[in-house]
Amino acid sequence: MDVEEVLKVADDLVFAKTEKHLNHLQEGILRGTWQRQKYPEIATNCHRSEAHVKKVAAKLWKLLSETLGEDINQSNFAYTVERWLFSIVSSHFGDNAQVGKFKVCANHPESLETPNLENKNQDTSSKTQPKQRLDLSDAPEPNLFYNRTSELTTLQNWILGRNRLITILGLSGIGKTALTLQLISQIQHEFDRIIWRSLRNSPPLASLQTDLIKFLSQQQESASPSLIECFRSHRCLIILDDVQTIFSSQQLAGNYQPGYENYGAFFKQITESSHNSCLILLSWEKPREIAALEGENRPCKSLQLNGLGPEAQEIFREKGLAEPEKWSELIDLYRGNPLWLNIVATLIQDLFGGSVSEFVSYDTLFLGDVESLLHQHFDRLTASEQQAIAWLANTPEPADISKIPENLQLSPPELLKVMQSLGRRSLVETVKQNGRSHFTIEPVIREYIINKTRSKN
Repeated sequence: MDVEEVLKVADDLVFAKTEKHLNHLQEGILRGTWQRQKYPEIATNCHRSEAHVKKVAAKLWKLLSETLGEDINQSNFAYTVERWLFSIVSSHFGDNAQVGKFKVCANHPESLETPNLENKNQDTSSKTQPKQRLDLSDAPEPNLFYNRTSELTTLQNWILGRNRLITILGLSGIGKTALTLQLISQIQHEFDRIIWRSLRNSPPLASLQTDLIKFLSQQQESASPSLIECFRSHRCLIILDDVQTIFSSQQLAGNYQPGYENYGAFFKQITESSHNSCLILLSWEKPREIAALEGENRPCKSLQLNGLGPEAQEIFREKGLAEPEKWSELIDLYRGNPLWLNIVATLIQDLFGGSVSEFVSYDTLFLGDVESLLHQHFDRLTASEQQAIAWLANTPEPADISKIPENLQLSPPELLKVMQSLGRRSLVETVKQNGRSHFTIEPVIREYIINKTRSKN
């Protein structure tokens, strides 16, 4: 048996017991165990801490032990699975049998599509379920994933509720990719086809649709079905990453580059057509059509992904930082952005010997490599947006936009459009004071703008 066959057997066993499939980390543990890896190596390959991997592995061994009726652990897993599988073959089915998704013939298991346990003499004319097709070749390598139970539950409920278009929004590094990869591992059994495509190279819509149809339909001839027909023939999950690349820079958020306006009509068609498939968009900024399409009882939803809370402390444990009592202050300063926290934790180790208190004692907020990440966001702003966000950076308290300062050369309607655009870019925060909405920005963004202003002077 090879490792993929082992994973399919294990997935059948777990699903039979719990009605849940193996998640990404459980698969990584079993894959590493089958390949004779120890927990530290498995943790590295899965981008998790060793302690977390051991905790998940202990629960997995217990589950498999209960399912098979004998003790299973990391050291005996491979031997036990092989012995169990071939014991079933010899004792109950003879030389040829189908176990779960596997046809076992002596020492040569062969993958099949039918997911049920059945005898070789069962009627072969019965219908088999279509084999799931999965293409994540365009997805980034999974980053460290930290607990986002609430967000995962929301997304799962939206998918089970047959929402057709879901947008996950947030700054770079906030965890959109990691969250979506984790989501796929938990809901992949709901779909017949799953494909991930990045728009980083801004493909024309026609090229993207041709690529998607080719995968979804598996047809090579010119008379291929339309994408909507594919969505109706199978339940498909499409993830489009880096959606912000089809929008123009130096224009308000969500305005398409010339020649890419048909993407807006495409998103509208996906939302309003009748089908059971789902399109997930990952973006720094919200497409302008989405606001008009989404609603409580409409099949279009948006999730604004915010930073981590106390679970971000796992980043500091992995980096070996000292003074855990100071970690919450660090999380608040960097608003729980996982990538920013990883960058600053490395900086603290390199420059301050792991001392968080020494780092936070400085009057200025160190940015390090975070600065280059923010450049990518601010290069997209209009001149009006730059004016407004500079005003917010120099306003210590949350600002009331009904009181426009004289040096801000924007009319009230212009300022409202600008603030809406900055919100769609995840660059401003809204807070309520005395029943009114006030606006502010994160400390990291404030420090970035102040540093940028100093460098110009």
